[in-house]
Amino acid sequence: MTAEATTVRKGRKFDQVLDGAREVFLRDGFEGASVDDIARAAGVSKATLYSYFPDKRLLFMEVASVQCQRQADGALMTMDLTQPPRVVLKEVARTFLGFIFSDMGQRIFRICVAEADRFPDLGRQFYQSGPMRMRQALVTYLQAAMLRGEVQIDDMDLAADQFAELCKADLWPKLIFGLKDSFSDAEITRIVDGAVDTFMARYGT
Repeated sequence: MTAEATTVRKGRKFDQVLDGAREVFLRDGFEGASVDDIARAAGVSKATLYSYFPDKRLLFMEVASVQCQRQADGALMTMDLTQPPRVVLKEVARTFLGFIFSDMGQRIFRICVAEADRFPDLGRQFYQSGPMRMRQALVTYLQAAMLRGEVQIDDMDLAADQFAELCKADLWPKLIFGLKDSFSDAEITRIVDGAVDTFMARYGT
């Protein structure tokens, strides 16, 4: 697959290709995934695979975006906007951390960083498919919570971004610099509880 191609064509076997690619990417990673293995897992010819995705990076990002969107949609479906902030914020934090700590989340991050110069659209596509949707949902919830008098926030977008950063405290640097590759539930709970406490100390009424 060539690095110059930047377009994706959809067709009858598009979803079939994505399912096969997801299986291979999760098993072998981006670098280890071969076109032959992906075509075999998808049950299509290499010609069909190339016709949909002329570049392996495009295929990976489409798989990642779909996966991220599914996770975001699943989280949004279970989010109860009537619950108090401490309940909802903990759910949001665990959903967010669950994705960025997953194998797919880590692979997406590495590809976006490695290919940022040549393929700047990869990062934007990923952000719009998942993180931005979660951010918008959090802003919507915070607006509802403010109407109920549970929080007082002047800049909703800034508050949502601040909460996401609080959720990564201590854990994210250790992950990206290779100090740790996984975290216990107790470690995650410590960060999540601290993020919620700090956020509510600033914005809670």
